[in-house]
Amino acid sequence: MKLKGKVKFVNKDKSLFFPTLRKRVDAYFSDNNLPKSGDTGLLIKSIILLLLYLVPFALLLAFTPGLAVSLVLWLVMGVGVAGVAMSVMHDANHGAFSKSKTVNYLMAHSVNLLGASAFNWKLQHNILHHTYTNVVEMDEDIDDMVVLRFSPHTNVRFFHKIQWAYALFFYGLLTLYWVTIKDFVQFFRYVRNGVNSNSKAQNRVAFLKIVAFKVLYFFSILVAPTLIFGIPFWEVLLGFLLMHFVTGIILSTVFQLAHTVEGTSHPLPTETGVIENDWAIHQLNTTANFSRKSRLLSWYVGGLNFQIEHHLFPRISHVHYPAIADIVKKTAAEYNIPYLESKTFMQAVRSHLNTLHRFGRLQLPNLNEVMA
Repeated sequence: MKLKGKVKFVNKDKSLFFPTLRKRVDAYFSDNNLPKSGDTGLLIKSIILLLLYLVPFALLLAFTPGLAVSLVLWLVMGVGVAGVAMSVMHDANHGAFSKSKTVNYLMAHSVNLLGASAFNWKLQHNILHHTYTNVVEMDEDIDDMVVLRFSPHTNVRFFHKIQWAYALFFYGLLTLYWVTIKDFVQFFRYVRNGVNSNSKAQNRVAFLKIVAFKVLYFFSILVAPTLIFGIPFWEVLLGFLLMHFVTGIILSTVFQLAHTVEGTSHPLPTETGVIENDWAIHQLNTTANFSRKSRLLSWYVGGLNFQIEHHLFPRISHVHYPAIADIVKKTAAEYNIPYLESKTFMQAVRSHLNTLHRFGRLQLPNLNEVMA
């Protein structure tokens, strides 16, 4: 990965799209006397989703049911974990959950309850992904993952031809990798390449926090059920793996439907590190919405089906995205900028699978001709 700041966006056409859009969105909030942070509904949802994660675990420990019931409870926990990550942690790490910095800090660390690190998440997601969306070697979400190819500019391998068929399995491994190895790999990588610009003393504290949270997490969810409550370890381990497999599939699928679909672009910077496009227009070119009209889906995925609005205004809570989406779409049309979206969830899934199929067959020598 290149050092942060090596790639710059140049608004060569001097587009007024984003200044105009920002004024209109700001006017919406001021005219309606609304804060840009979350509301009471978000707080209630956060409690529901956290309980969806914690209550099944409490039932497992209190009643130690048979294997079949236990696995159902672990599965529900997986749904809860994904919900917390999408609807609670995500807004909070962007500073959009609450007007209070303290509340945002605390809710951002809900991801630590799930076994991951809020510290690394902010670096990977807030800085790299949001700034350099779909820019290879900058956006880690599309880096060369060996078994999966999410960009036309990464290495193509013979097995990528069938990646559309096996992708879901590897999506299921995402959070398991995240809670075991990924946080440590990222921590040292970000120190080495300058993405993490903290002092050595700050990083020592940050690293110790990551280790401490990992130890607490694995003791609570893997060791304590056997050591204290007498549940056979193999049952706990099986449930743990099921929970993470469910969580991984949900999170990976939802995030990939925003950027690895038909119509999104993967621009390359020039030799001098310049992307000749306005940053906001770049976000619309690399991002897609899906199923905007589904209230239930929007509720559960924390507005991640409104990824265009999220990428343009990450510090606005997702509870406001349905209201400002029409403003964004109308303004984009005025400036002849495509507003990419799939009407339904299944249309987005088909578009994603078609893109995986195409990337699996697209050879590197042809990449200069491709805006995929």
